[in-house]
Amino acid sequence: MSPAERRASVSLAAIFGLRMFGMFIILPVFALYAERLPGGASHTLIGVALGAYGLTQALLQIPFGWLSDRYGRKTVIYGGLVLFAIGSFVAASAHTLYMVIVGRVIQGAGAISGAVIALAADLTREEHRTQAMALIGITIGITFSASMVAGPPLDHWIGVPGIFMLTGVLALLAIGVVYALVPNPPHSRFHSDSEANPAALAKVLKNPQLLRLNYGIFALHSGLMAMFVVVPFALRADGLASNQHWQIYLPVMLIGFGLMVPPIIYGEKKAKLKQVFTVAVALLLVAQLMLGELMRSLWGIAVSLLVFFTAFNVLEAILPSLISKIAPAGVKGTASGVYSSVQFAGTFAGAAVGGWLSQHFGAPAVFAFCTAVSALWLLLVATMQAPPAVRTRMYALPDTDGARAQRLSHELAQLPGVREAVVSAEEGAAYLKVDMAGFDEQRVLQLIQGRT
Repeated sequence: MSPAERRASVSLAAIFGLRMFGMFIILPVFALYAERLPGGASHTLIGVALGAYGLTQALLQIPFGWLSDRYGRKTVIYGGLVLFAIGSFVAASAHTLYMVIVGRVIQGAGAISGAVIALAADLTREEHRTQAMALIGITIGITFSASMVAGPPLDHWIGVPGIFMLTGVLALLAIGVVYALVPNPPHSRFHSDSEANPAALAKVLKNPQLLRLNYGIFALHSGLMAMFVVVPFALRADGLASNQHWQIYLPVMLIGFGLMVPPIIYGEKKAKLKQVFTVAVALLLVAQLMLGELMRSLWGIAVSLLVFFTAFNVLEAILPSLISKIAPAGVKGTASGVYSSVQFAGTFAGAAVGGWLSQHFGAPAVFAFCTAVSALWLLLVATMQAPPAVRTRMYALPDTDGARAQRLSHELAQLPGVREAVVSAEEGAAYLKVDMAGFDEQRVLQLIQGRT
């Protein structure tokens, strides 16, 4: 990467981190706070408030990406961060659970993920874009773990309203990061590897393998959110004060983060992703069963959460990789956009359904729901095709016309080790799916240079 690409990647990852920190940090503390507000006697409303941001995020994420094509990346990012800050301040000043819901809805309306990823694509060359996206993904993972641990102490020091106020301030600071540190792209254009294409939506939505993965991310995040409607109450009932909940989350997150690494490396290097994927979903199912049975013991909850978050971390890392491997060349951005929107839909649905079940049938019903969702996912994973052992490669092209792009696409697809090839004259890029072994990149480069 060039210095400008490194600066762009790090600063955009920081934007993601600041925003996601604000989203995640209230998960372990919100339910206990919400029950003290007018309306908090209803666990249904607690669940809706917890997951409300996911609804607007799911609805607006892809459209915001399209708006960034038309009005500029930074303009949309500024607007989204302002909305997120406004929503945070509304939630911070709310005196009823209903107003917290309003604030959370506004927070989710600042759906800038698509615009940030598109800007990262504008600012990085094709051959380095995977590194930039990996840095963003790693930042999100670390932010999630850190927020789980930081939430309870911050709740003790400044309270949930203070946390909402802090997240609003962080959003405003993120605007400064975008303005001062993120370079202005020399030009913006559509990137099919990073953005959703309306013309490709039908193709993505009809792909049965991608639909299985979309259900998976829906199930994963619905289970996560449903769990946080009831686990804080269970920890308190078992004698652990809310400001001490970090004593459970810290070792769980540290150990779970360490346990995720070996299976991911094994799955990628040995082309055993389906096997690792299946075991992780099975562990997720086991964790839900354990939570349903061991809620009256702090040790039981701790062990159950360790199993859950180990599986969760593995699945969060593997699912995007599977999207990249399975999505047809040239529509990865569309597949990722749909996947991300479904993830946030699961966030809302899991929290709302979990709250309703908790109110009417108690915590065991919540984990029965999560178990059923996970069991269906395990069935879908067990019957899915093994993902191809491929990697995605992108190459920049000089100006070329449509006819030459079509011929080059055909010739690239005939090379040994190339599974798929799509050349876009409009984007000036070639997108290839290549075998992890037996791929000769020099022949690809020679063909591209010779053709153009």
